[in-house]
Amino acid sequence: MKIALIVGINYYEHGNPLFGCVDDAHAVNSVLSRNGDGTVNFDCQIFTGTGPADRVDRSVLKDKVEELFKTKAGTVLFYFAGHGHIESTGGYLLTSDSRRGDEGLSLSDVLVMANNSPAQNKIIILDSCHSGIAGTPPQSDGVANLAEGLTILTASSAEQYATEENGRGVFTTLLVDALHGSAANITGDISPGSVYAHVDQSLGGWEQRPIFKTNVRQFVSLRKISPQIPLSELQQLATLFPHKGFEFQLNPTFEPELKGRDADMPEPIPENTRVFSLLQRLNRLNLVIPVDAPHMWHAAMQSKSCKLTVLGEHYRRLVEKNRI
Repeated sequence: MKIALIVGINYYEHGNPLFGCVDDAHAVNSVLSRNGDGTVNFDCQIFTGTGPADRVDRSVLKDKVEELFKTKAGTVLFYFAGHGHIESTGGYLLTSDSRRGDEGLSLSDVLVMANNSPAQNKIIILDSCHSGIAGTPPQSDGVANLAEGLTILTASSAEQYATEENGRGVFTTLLVDALHGSAANITGDISPGSVYAHVDQSLGGWEQRPIFKTNVRQFVSLRKISPQIPLSELQQLATLFPHKGFEFQLNPTFEPELKGRDADMPEPIPENTRVFSLLQRLNRLNLVIPVDAPHMWHAAMQSKSCKLTVLGEHYRRLVEKNRI
């Protein structure tokens, strides 16, 4: 079971309003609710603060976060977009009724709830100013205190502001892009680490810097999309390349095109052309490369070979160990 609490607050009774947090929350809710093939992913609850009649007060947020982390589930996820505050006593998530910074929900309290959670995987994603302090209690000399299974991804460091651009949070826009598939691996899985990598690479050195903290023993998938290649084809890596360093020998019978052949070259063989078509698809995914030839076509026509890349060898080992 995977459940998510998603919160976006634009309305602040005693402070400056925000403009993109509610839309950001709806975007995160939409992408997390379903996998790429339409199957159910996270069971989401969304709370938004848009105005006096639709607000998220501290008591409500604290109760909902506590309820989330008390749930015994495979994965629980907390997403927050709104104002953040930091002072010597730590960081805070500000709610619609916050009159001052320390009247928000304490990130130290959120950390305690998450660390004590019976859920197998706990994920906290914060798009708020100074959110990078999450997971690092005050007076801890900058050392994070994360229980096993806890991952924290934030829009900015403890010292930085999280910015909005074109009516949306810069961080959440990149987060949603990553979840839609920009951060997917070859098998279609999107992990917190790959999301962080996508966000980190998309922001320049002078912009807000995302923060990633984790203490996990196993792979966590936030969402799944269609794999870049059918798994049945990926599984053939271990058959085509039976051991590390193996080179698959090619010859002109693997190339289906008759154009460019010398008169003494043998004709294409259907079974070989089928295998070569798969090798070319693997080549386009940077899993296979020709040896001493610029392209796969040249390798076949010149009776050379092809071999696995480092990435290809990684997936070959996974297939060999029955992990794919």
